[in-house]
Amino acid sequence: MTETITPFRIDIPQADLDDLRDRLRRTRWARQLPGGWRRGVPVAYLRELATYWAEEFDWRAQEARLNAFPQFTTTVDGQSVHFLHVRSPEPHALPLIVTHSWPSSVAELLDVLGPLTDPRSHGLDPGLAFHVVAPSLPGFAFSPFPGPATEPATGPASGPASETADERPWSVERVARTWAELMRRLGHDRYGAHGNDAGALVTARLAALDPEHVTGAVITSGLGIPTGDPAELAGASEDELAWLKMLGERMAGGSGYGPYLAGRPQTLAHGFADSPVAQLAYLVERFKEFDGWPEDGTPVAEPVDRDLVLTNASLYWFTGTGGSSSWTYYDGAAGMPADQRAVPTGATHGGPALLRRIAERGNDIVYWGDGQSPSHMVAMAAPESVVTGVREFFGVLLR
Repeated sequence: MTETITPFRIDIPQADLDDLRDRLRRTRWARQLPGGWRRGVPVAYLRELATYWAEEFDWRAQEARLNAFPQFTTTVDGQSVHFLHVRSPEPHALPLIVTHSWPSSVAELLDVLGPLTDPRSHGLDPGLAFHVVAPSLPGFAFSPFPGPATEPATGPASGPASETADERPWSVERVARTWAELMRRLGHDRYGAHGNDAGALVTARLAALDPEHVTGAVITSGLGIPTGDPAELAGASEDELAWLKMLGERMAGGSGYGPYLAGRPQTLAHGFADSPVAQLAYLVERFKEFDGWPEDGTPVAEPVDRDLVLTNASLYWFTGTGGSSSWTYYDGAAGMPADQRAVPTGATHGGPALLRRIAERGNDIVYWGDGQSPSHMVAMAAPESVVTGVREFFGVLLR
């Protein structure tokens, strides 16, 4: 097994950028169905966003923003893993592995890396700082799955392809083992872990798997979701029950994307690979659905800056990973973070006290932030709240 760690820099060929813009300009637009947002992402909304992507969005500026952070690749368990490794100037910084969401990428973390690694420059107490490792999940962006394709993904992410695809399924545990090996390979003997959404699942499993090295695990949310046991809701207030009702409706979704991805991801992958608008529509729908679908047609304020949305879409497009990023569903890894008592746990956006009471049944909860984010993609919409929560959690552990 090779343990080589190779410096990496994003450098999308100009031909690929030109091709993206050409495809966007030549989009064959669908007819608008009656019902507005009730039928899905409206044509007018998507067309305006796609026009901005083609004519005004500055990919090179976003590429430079990503390249401002040191990046590397290494191979673990046959999988190429891309990661940012941002070292703090503070001598006693704690290593911290941060795992992004689905359907997102390391671009999600751009606004939290500076404050976490260099708090002094951001007006924060330098006594608590982190060396941040931020990997791209397997099958996402610059961590493409090995194996041939009819037309290899363009840009540097395609890399060398094996003769046959790796058919072993990815599970949360397999990713967690990969992360544990990555941190060992980087020489981080003691480290913390943080994640959101899919990253929260990996973080909880990593803590349970590697408690000898993980000092604490803090996620954004997902703990304490009721299982149906009536005893869990004993003493719940009317506000808490209303909050749970809203959460249940939001988690249920209206598109049925989960069962479809669990059964037929390849079918959607053809559209993602051939049409940037198809890829964009799907990503926009996920962001909107997670944050509260505007079914009545009422305009909803965008919680995430559209340049960040398009940076994420561009990463999926240039690397051809729209289909492979859905492994969390077809490999059965979607769900909620597993309970674990191996290391202390925290939640930066845990929700009502009711959820904490339920979460404490299976976790050693030492920190619970009850603030609400304007978006499921918390680090994109409210990065300062993530920084605050992570710092407060580890401040409890390290004081």
